[in-house]
Amino acid sequence: MKDLKHLYYFEKLLDDANNELVRKAQSEGRKCIATVCENVPEVLMDLPGAFTVRLRAPRTGSMEMGTYYLTSLLCEYSRALLERAIEGGYNFVDSIVTPDGCTMINRCIENMELLKTMGKDKENFFYEYMEIPLKADDNGLNLYVLQCRNHILKPMAEKLGIDISDSAIRKAVEEHNKICRLINSIGEYRKENDPRITGYEFHIITLSTYVAPKDMLIEKLEETLEELKTREPDKKNPYRARVVLVGSEIDDVDVVKLIEESGAYVCADRFCYGSFPGREEISINDTEDALTQICRHYMYHSQCVRYMNQDKIQERRQYVRKLAVDHNADGIIYEQLKFCDPWAYERMVGTKVLRDEMNYPVLSVDRPYAVGSSGQLRTRVQAFVESIEIKKIQKGAAK
Repeated sequence: MKDLKHLYYFEKLLDDANNELVRKAQSEGRKCIATVCENVPEVLMDLPGAFTVRLRAPRTGSMEMGTYYLTSLLCEYSRALLERAIEGGYNFVDSIVTPDGCTMINRCIENMELLKTMGKDKENFFYEYMEIPLKADDNGLNLYVLQCRNHILKPMAEKLGIDISDSAIRKAVEEHNKICRLINSIGEYRKENDPRITGYEFHIITLSTYVAPKDMLIEKLEETLEELKTREPDKKNPYRARVVLVGSEIDDVDVVKLIEESGAYVCADRFCYGSFPGREEISINDTEDALTQICRHYMYHSQCVRYMNQDKIQERRQYVRKLAVDHNADGIIYEQLKFCDPWAYERMVGTKVLRDEMNYPVLSVDRPYAVGSSGQLRTRVQAFVESIEIKKIQKGAAK
C-alpha cells in the first residue's frame, strides 16, 4: 500500500517522551501532567491550559539501575520507567499523577520521588497518588470521584492555576470525544477483509494520542482519515489470519509489527495504550456534574484487571469475544509483560475460558518490555498462524 502521508510524523512523536508537540505546548505556557495508567482519567488532565502524557521508555536498553532499586522480579515496564527517570528523561513534566493500579507501579513512582528524578527547577511540581476502586459499584464510584477531585483537580488548581470548573471539564470532554471519533473511524477500516490500514500503522496513530497534546493532532488525524477513504489495499492480502491482541501495557509498536510480519493481522487492540476501550467516547448529560459522569464512564467501561467483582471479570471475557466477532478474528493473542502479576492471572483464566468455552484459538504469551526482533515470540506467532490455517482446512474437510 502507498505510505500514509503523516505516518512518519506520528512515528517520530514516539521516539522520545519529550517529543516535539510536548515541547511546543509547554512553550505556549501549558502544563504537562504525566501519568502511567489508564485508570487515571486523562480527560481531567486535558483541561484548558494543561495536557497529559502517558509515560513510556522508548528505545530502552539497559535497566540496571531500575533493577537495582526494584529487583528483577518486578515487571520490566516499571523498571524501564524508573531507569529513564533516573537518566533525567522525564524532568520536563510539570507533575505526575499515579493510581494504586499495582504494587509495581507504586514502587516505581515512589522511587522516582525519593530519588528526586523529576521536578528540577519547577517550583510547583507535585506527585499525587490516588486509590482506584476494586469493584465497580456505587461505593467504588464515590471513592473514584473523591480521589479524582483531591488528587487531580485540586492540586492542578492550587499548584498550576488550572481552571477546574464544570464548564472547563465539559470542554475537555468535547475535545477528548473528537479524538475518539477520529481514532474509531480510522479503526473501522480494520474490519475489511482486505484492510487498507495495517494494525502496526493503527497502533502508531493511536499511541501518539496518548503521548502528545491531543488538540495538536486533530488536523493530521483528519487528513489521515480522508486519505484512507481512497487508499487502495494490497492486491494480495499478505496476512494468513486475523487476531485480536489482548493484554497488558503495549507501548512498543514493534510488538504489533512482529506479529504482522509473522502473518497475523492485528484487527483489534484490547490492551493498555490501545483504542479499546481507551478511545471510547464519554457521554455526559446536563443534569449531573461532569466529574461524576466521567468517573462513572471510566469505572464501568474499564477492562482493567484491577476490577475484581465477578460481573467485571465475566465482562472482560465477553468483551474480548465481542471484539473477535465484530472484527471477524480467527484467533486471539493473550499477552502480558513478564512478571506482571495482575495480567498473569487474567491471561491464564482468560485463555482457558476463550479457548474451552468460547471455542476461539488462543495464543498465550509473556514478553519483554522491548520486544525488538524476539525470535521466540516470532516463532510462536508463526506456529499459531499455522495452527489456525490447519483448523480452517479441517473444518472445510468436515463439511
